[in-house]
Amino acid sequence: MQIGVLGSGVVGQTLGTGFAARGHQVMMGTRDPAGEKVTAWRESAGAGASVGTFADTAAFAELAVLATSWTGTEQALQLAGAERLAGKVLIDVTNPLDFSHGAPPGLALGHTDSGGEQVQRWLPGARVVKALNIIGAPYMVDPSFAEGAPDMFICGNDDPAKAEVTGILEAFGWRDHITDIGGIEGARLLEPLCILWVVYGMRTGGWNHAFKLVKN
Repeated sequence: MQIGVLGSGVVGQTLGTGFAARGHQVMMGTRDPAGEKVTAWRESAGAGASVGTFADTAAFAELAVLATSWTGTEQALQLAGAERLAGKVLIDVTNPLDFSHGAPPGLALGHTDSGGEQVQRWLPGARVVKALNIIGAPYMVDPSFAEGAPDMFICGNDDPAKAEVTGILEAFGWRDHITDIGGIEGARLLEPLCILWVVYGMRTGGWNHAFKLVKN
């Protein structure tokens, strides 16, 4: 499959490498396709990896991943072009973090709205699925924890899209630990979980934690 990763930070590079290692063709979208950072990623990710503009990447993608910082998300999607992502599954890994008052961050959207819903409004024709926003980048692919397998929660309005994303997550090592919480408005719950993840990390000085849903 042709995967377009919008965003060239640690999250985008981690997921891009994960897709490439599983045999997918991966293009990373960035504002500076000739930049040193993305060039180094392309060389390390193998023959199936390439770099392009956001527009190039959106056109290339059969499935897209949104891995931008929140402050750059709207512009990145404008550059990608909503029409190029129409009809495609888009995995939204973003969190609408607001650092304007220092750390820990708050949410730029919340309670009655969410970043996931905003992304869906910006891309009305795309099939947006919120996923992988509650875990640190090192554990997004092949998660391994001494205390057992963590859980990943997803949400979105399109059931076939969520089924496709579930298959991707299973290939990334989240087998039997994926919970669908419903429509894209579920991002109002998942994005605050990111804040909890950050606060715990700041208080403990470590970032090797994840969430587990325990049932009896």
